Amino acid sequence: MSEQLRGMPSSEYGGNLRERDLATDLAELARGLQQEPDSDAILSGFVHAAIELIPGVDEGSVSLVLGRRNIGARACSGDLPVRIDALQMETGEGPCMEAAYEHRTVRVPDMAHEQRWPLFAQRATEAGAKGMLSIQLWVQGDDLGALNLYSYKADAFTDESENVGLLVASHAAVAFAEAEKTRQLHEAIDSRDAIGQAKGILMERHRITGAQAFIVLSMASQRTHLKLWSVADYLINSGELPDRDTAH
Repeated sequence: MSEQLRGMPSSEYGGNLRERDLATDLAELARGLQQEPDSDAILSGFVHAAIELIPGVDEGSVSLVLGRRNIGARACSGDLPVRIDALQMETGEGPCMEAAYEHRTVRVPDMAHEQRWPLFAQRATEAGAKGMLSIQLWVQGDDLGALNLYSYKADAFTDESENVGLLVASHAAVAFAEAEKTRQLHEAIDSRDAIGQAKGILMERHRITGAQAFIVLSMASQRTHLKLWSVADYLINSGELPDRDTAH
């Protein structure tokens, strides 16, 4: 994206022409993301599109807050997002955490004058993040997510940046959700196949029925506190049922 486009208000984009171009770009983004093979590829394509489409953006990443405690950066466009996520984890504050927890969009026009998170803001400024825009992505149980956008210049993010960012995030979230459904379906199929194979091993070895073999696997799962699929996988690969020692 050329320098003249970064951080400019919507009037600079040519009105309806810009809106038509953006609609086309978002449609292409949605189609492209749906063709990616896995969630990591989707997140990477998502961040790349955010950098290209959202005014003022120089770097980007997706932050996952796992168990509402640990922050992990994914699909980082460079070193800056990695450093900023680490700073938010160290200080326990910052726009990513607020966006993820509060279900909102958080804009930092000038990090050097940010008062909401003084310790984080000081260290983020020193790291090179002059402006920041965080958009809440999804909430699933205790796991949260946010799109983080960074600028090397202060006052680069505008209302246009927020509006386009929300549109990009909504399109990407749909593609990500579809990819997760597909992944979970594949995992369910793999799990079912593994359990069936493990049952076959026990049926042949001990001359028992399928129902009895399933009970054996279930008891091993309860005894070792492993998921049924993990018990089946262990039996398939080792030839033995796991015990408490092997489970740990």
